[in-house]
Amino acid sequence: MWYHPLYTGGIHPDARFPRDRYIRVLERLTPFISKSEEPADLEASIRISNPKPIKREHLLLAHDAEYVDRFLAGSLTEKEIRRIGLTPWTDDMIQRTLLLMGGAVEATEHAVQFGGISANMAGGTHHAHRAFGSGYCVFNDLAVSALHALNNLNVGRVAVLDLDVHQGDGTATALQHVQEALTVSVHCDVNFPFRKSISDHDLPLAAESGDMLYLEAVEEALDLCFNHQPELLLFQAGVDALTTDALGKLNVSRLGMKQRNDMVFERATKLKVPVVVFMGGGYAKPLDHTIDAFEDLFTQAAQWSMGQGSTPPHVR
Repeated sequence: MWYHPLYTGGIHPDARFPRDRYIRVLERLTPFISKSEEPADLEASIRISNPKPIKREHLLLAHDAEYVDRFLAGSLTEKEIRRIGLTPWTDDMIQRTLLLMGGAVEATEHAVQFGGISANMAGGTHHAHRAFGSGYCVFNDLAVSALHALNNLNVGRVAVLDLDVHQGDGTATALQHVQEALTVSVHCDVNFPFRKSISDHDLPLAAESGDMLYLEAVEEALDLCFNHQPELLLFQAGVDALTTDALGKLNVSRLGMKQRNDMVFERATKLKVPVVVFMGGGYAKPLDHTIDAFEDLFTQAAQWSMGQGSTPPHVR
């Protein structure tokens, strides 16, 4: 897993975005963090790495140079900054963004090189488009990672599985002409973004769908992803479909979310497809419910990495 203190510290304390979730998830995972290079057992099966800032050339894989350079120069307009929403803007926002994106790229490189499951303890920034940011997302780490894998890491096909409650609109537009990259989004049909993009496969769900309908859609999404025969799966693992989420609406339980995670990891492990986990959304009030779900996500990933995952019940 990749993590940096600026994931929390780079966001202003007064921002509406719940910046404390990163440091709180790290605290929850402390008992599982290994001090050695090779975790020996499940009790210490997560290794934390600090990312380096992403290179400009990698950002240009999915974003227009003019937008990238204005962000790096600190010259976005007030309107552009408001659309992103991580306000009040801080002096560390540029470095935070570069580190967050660097974590995604390094996690992708690790998964491609070694197989198994890697993760960035942030990101899933699926609302960023080629020439503008939106919805708490400056750059699109899923699109950049997919194109980096295809263009630079000798990966032939990538699937992006987006299970956040919000549609991955920026990912859909960034990858819409890339045949080797499949985009699949399961989301609430009456939630942000209110003007949806077109993914390769969109599986919208009505508000209050609950566990069964959600898990049926997840299974369909997994079928679509693996029919693409990907050599890499990018998993946007937002937990904002939870009943307790302030921005959710899908009414999924914590147990349903855990079943979702197991479904993804079980299928990928069985087919030996490397997975990169992107943290995605989570805005429960109180935030404890979001932290619980992210702790589940990452400890489940560790269990599957160690060959100790539990096969979920069939939902059909």
